[in-house]
Amino acid sequence: MIVAFSVSPSSGDAEGGVSEAVARAVKVVRASGLPNSTSSMFTEIEGEWDEVMAVVKQAVEAAGEGAARVGLVLKADIRPGYDGQLTAKVDRVEAHLREG
Repeated sequence: MIVAFSVSPSSGDAEGGVSEAVARAVKVVRASGLPNSTSSMFTEIEGEWDEVMAVVKQAVEAAGEGAARVGLVLKADIRPGYDGQLTAKVDRVEAHLREG
């Protein structure tokens, strides 16, 4: 499965930024060893259901350190029997774009 998620704690810096908290979450994801990617809006992680959800839980906890609450947006692509899709899905789209 691939999960795309975004975390945002209720408290940020003086300008409303949450980059420090998000960095704590991304650090957890990267330390997991699972395939992952981070963009300006979401972090994606690929693996089996239980391992992915455990990492998401740890990432939310890390982002929420010192916050009264944390918002979580999560989208999942559950496709049993497939792996390597974090990059393969993008590769398929790029192939169509090259074809014209």
